[in-house]
Amino acid sequence: MTEFGYFLSCEEFGPADLVEQARMAEDAGFGSLWISDHYHPWNGEQGQSPFVWSVIGALSQSCGLPVETAVTCPTVRIHPAVIAQAAATSQVMLDGRFRLGLGSGEALNEHILGDAWPPADVRLDMLEEAVEVIRRLFTGEEVTHRGPHYTVENARLYTLPDSPPPIDISAFGPKAADLASRIGDGFVSTAPDAGLVDRFRSRDAGRPAYAATKVCWAESREEAVRTAHRLWPTEHLPGELDQILPTPAHFEQASTLVTEETVADAVACGPDPEEHARQLRAYVDAGFDAVHVGQIGPDQRGFFDFYRKEVLPLLRGNGSA
Repeated sequence: MTEFGYFLSCEEFGPADLVEQARMAEDAGFGSLWISDHYHPWNGEQGQSPFVWSVIGALSQSCGLPVETAVTCPTVRIHPAVIAQAAATSQVMLDGRFRLGLGSGEALNEHILGDAWPPADVRLDMLEEAVEVIRRLFTGEEVTHRGPHYTVENARLYTLPDSPPPIDISAFGPKAADLASRIGDGFVSTAPDAGLVDRFRSRDAGRPAYAATKVCWAESREEAVRTAHRLWPTEHLPGELDQILPTPAHFEQASTLVTEETVADAVACGPDPEEHARQLRAYVDAGFDAVHVGQIGPDQRGFFDFYRKEVLPLLRGNGSA
């Protein structure tokens, strides 16, 4: 059975709003939480970017759902030894309900300290070494590591959970999917791509795959399309722009090429429950074990009422879940 979770957007909401949304998600019947990890929002309209590890601490005290970072980049902005400590503490606070979602990141968040932004192949090499460092630290042993990208000296984690958090790897292309298959406990993506899921599972068919998608509920489809276009045109930029543009202003410039019609064709918008269910079913059909849905815009309570009453029963009653 596919699980349906909620995707908390640190780009759109401050810490208190995110904690309240987590409570509403649990009350509405969602089974888990994803939370984004950014230094910047994608554009100024989104307008937020709290530190994800502080928010996770608050979530651990406010609701009982599992939480996963979607995704953290452990390679440039924050050293993997620090990510290991943050993840281990999160697993302790969440009583074993934390998963560490990792990816190779975007220049938008990772270039802020003035480091050069590496090409994709180098970023994947850095991610692989970072995961090695994190897993070694999760053992509780003292770690000294000198690799091509990272140095760790006499590091040891003292606050450790009973079992380390699983590490899920994000992938949007074949090379990244191969890396995820080699080093990941699970796979994360935002694309309903069955081929990538199969590629990840080629080494071990039993490992989980998790996904997320964005929708916009509103009382009219036209209102929802306008909201989704205003806040998330960046979702529809082509190629590697998401990985290489360095500032929200650059994303705003590129997003002038994205029309409302493009958004309307790609995103479930408005009050039709079947349209929303159809978007989520694409991920179910692609083989994902869980799909996390994020509401675009401020009307979170209306969204949760809509999904609790109409969309989740529709999905759970027709064999899709």
